Amino acid sequence: MTKTDEIEDSSAPLIEHLAELRTRLIHCVVAFLIGMIICFTVATPLFNFLTNPLCEVLAERGQDCGLIFISPQEGFFVAIKVSLLGGFILAFPYIGMQMWRFVAPGLYRSEKNAFLPFMIASPFMFLLGASFAFYVVTPLAYDFFLGFQQFGAEGEAVTEGATAAPLSVVFQGSAQEYLNLTIKFIVAFGLCFQLPVLLTLMGKAGLVTAEGLGSVRKYAVVAILVLAALVTPPDVITQVILFVVVYGLYEISIFLVARVEKKREEQLRADGYYDDEEEADEEIIQEEEGK
Repeated sequence: MTKTDEIEDSSAPLIEHLAELRTRLIHCVVAFLIGMIICFTVATPLFNFLTNPLCEVLAERGQDCGLIFISPQEGFFVAIKVSLLGGFILAFPYIGMQMWRFVAPGLYRSEKNAFLPFMIASPFMFLLGASFAFYVVTPLAYDFFLGFQQFGAEGEAVTEGATAAPLSVVFQGSAQEYLNLTIKFIVAFGLCFQLPVLLTLMGKAGLVTAEGLGSVRKYAVVAILVLAALVTPPDVITQVILFVVVYGLYEISIFLVARVEKKREEQLRADGYYDDEEEADEEIIQEEEGK
């Protein structure tokens, strides 16, 4: 066999993997398009569902729930955005399955058992974060924003020389602007809820440790504050909620990484890689040096 033949043989598996990846990606795109088409046919009911937080806040203030289109094409783009969001949610399980079928053949049985729970936890945590944003954060945010409305005296006639009635500034929102903000909330909280999954997976791979995460806690606080300021509107309530939630998830991640490390250590002890006597001697030496 010549050197050229060896190079061609070694490149064959790569070409096969690329061909399989292309097939998986095509399946994912087709599934997404099918989900998008399904959601486009029911875009109006889906949009009405997404407006529930706003309608509830307006109802509490005695106002009618109504949004407007400020351009002729806005209704079409609203339907497209609703379809994109709904299509992705519908197709996500199938997309995850295609990713798993592409990666799984290259993993050992132990690696499959370790990786599969994270594949299941990721969509669950995203839905949990999206639900928290939709049912808790979004109503609070809109209640804060709508608190700046100004209601003038209705039915007062303005006569010559009389003082004019106070100006009325009430909410008449754009459907597209409302949808953009609501989707921003949903996606931001959904992604932030991936933090325990990501850090625990990195801990499983040995890329981070519980001690290391704890030592950079003060820097994590600053990073979370910056994140809260970037992904939420400029109201203190929403930013505080996002900060508290994400910081809580960070502390949960430290606890989960510590559990992963403990299980790994127990497994290594069972396999005979750890010597308890040697570790005890090292601890005594470290204590003496500390004194």
